[in-house]
Amino acid sequence: MFEKVLIANRGEIACRVIRSCRRMGISTVAVFSSADADAQHVRLADEGYAIGGPTPQESDLRGDAIIEVALRAGAQAIHPGYGFLSENADFADAVAAAGLVFIGPSAASMRRMGSKAGAKDLMAAAGVPVVPGYTGEDQSADVLAREAARIGFPLMIKAAHGGGGKGMRIVRSADEFLPNLESCQREAAGAFGRDRVLLERYVESPRHIEIQVFGDAHGHAIHLNERECSAQRRYQKVLEESPSPFLTPGLRAAMGEAAVKAARAIDYANAGTVEFIVAPSGEFFFMEINTRLQVEHPVTEMTTGLDLVEWQLRVAAGEPLPLAQDEVPRAGHAIEVRLYAEDPEAGFLPGSGKLQRLRLPAPSAHVRIDSGVVEGDVVTIFYDPMIAKLIVHDTDRARALARLREALAQCDVAGPKSNIAFLEALVRHPAIVDASIDTGYLDRHLDEFVAPADAPVEPLLLLAAATAQLLLQEHGQAQAAATSSDPGSPWALADGWRLGHAGKRQLAFLYRGQRLHAEALGSGGDYTVAVAG
Repeated sequence: MFEKVLIANRGEIACRVIRSCRRMGISTVAVFSSADADAQHVRLADEGYAIGGPTPQESDLRGDAIIEVALRAGAQAIHPGYGFLSENADFADAVAAAGLVFIGPSAASMRRMGSKAGAKDLMAAAGVPVVPGYTGEDQSADVLAREAARIGFPLMIKAAHGGGGKGMRIVRSADEFLPNLESCQREAAGAFGRDRVLLERYVESPRHIEIQVFGDAHGHAIHLNERECSAQRRYQKVLEESPSPFLTPGLRAAMGEAAVKAARAIDYANAGTVEFIVAPSGEFFFMEINTRLQVEHPVTEMTTGLDLVEWQLRVAAGEPLPLAQDEVPRAGHAIEVRLYAEDPEAGFLPGSGKLQRLRLPAPSAHVRIDSGVVEGDVVTIFYDPMIAKLIVHDTDRARALARLREALAQCDVAGPKSNIAFLEALVRHPAIVDASIDTGYLDRHLDEFVAPADAPVEPLLLLAAATAQLLLQEHGQAQAAATSSDPGSPWALADGWRLGHAGKRQLAFLYRGQRLHAEALGSGGDYTVAVAG
């Protein structure tokens, strides 16, 4: 096993990798930009080295500087985390050329997945279901229009080299095709330097389900169950859970088998994710393989009890996979959401600034917090504004959702605006509760999750809050009275009862930054509550 590992990343994923390394007795090396000099991952690592200016281009994306630090610090391996250089085949090659181990798949495996078109052809040859479409070299407008007519509408135009929801267009009729093609090609060229596109049938109301796969250098490949990521906004995942509430046992087995076929087709070693799009009928199609650890890997860890970073380290060190396919556990239900410094009311504009207050629920057997910041830290403009990942686990989905609502209620952020209210609305929405959400639902119904900035509080909501608070106060006081030296004393109760009239109580609430007052009369669940006159 490695004695020292450099982590070529930052934030919560760097802190996450450090935790596993520390438990395994492996020393860690952090690298940081000038914007991250006092960041949590730097404080947690055994050593830290500056590698450049505040922007990723000046620091985190400088593979040469990172390798130089690894050699100087005496590290034997580099863990790339996710994002930045994690799927950069040239960086993986450079790490190997320097005599170091890249903790991830080989550069050859990455290159096979680097082109969506090439990956699709490869998967089809391996017997993995793919969406009907066109991936050809001929990119002339006439050929693409002819292929679009053959595939039929609706269809999707996708940049062949890229991701993150960029370079994608849904086309519903032939007369919309050419304008969308030109727009997509321009965006792809600007974002990825290449304007090649592929066409594929668009699946209406799809689910997004991904399978966690693992391979080793000894020819073994297995999957570690699925995650459902159908709650998305502009192709970005918002809520992830495992197991999927949509899959039947038969469909789950078929998708797991297809994912392992996909991994074997590219001689995959280490952690990866095979992503599928699933039609309402249950028909599923290969989308892509993410050749790295995913942001949402904690839900797999919570339901299997496995440490995926430890698996990554062991596989990279040459060890075989710790378990066979039939030994992979599954217990309960886990859900993850991401707490961001962003303003949902302003189109989810990213936020920045000092976290003047950061209150998160206490970690427990049911609640996990993965974060790269603490109260007093600064959310900088140079990086993704994620504050923390909130992951919950319980015996079934209904209980896990209840845990998540409770955990979100304990979150409080002061400084930059956050998406807490959006997440609270999300986890109470019928489409989530009933597990009926598809990948486009949030974009079609965003107003159901984000209230206008000037929306007043609903009077019934304030009345309900007042009633709940009154009952809670009375219940708490009754419990305290029961354990006092005189449990039967009426003076120990705070139930608002008064001889001849009901006691008046003042209540105050904070709602979307404004203070709201209520005046209550009554006791024992029978109240008169006055709000706003």
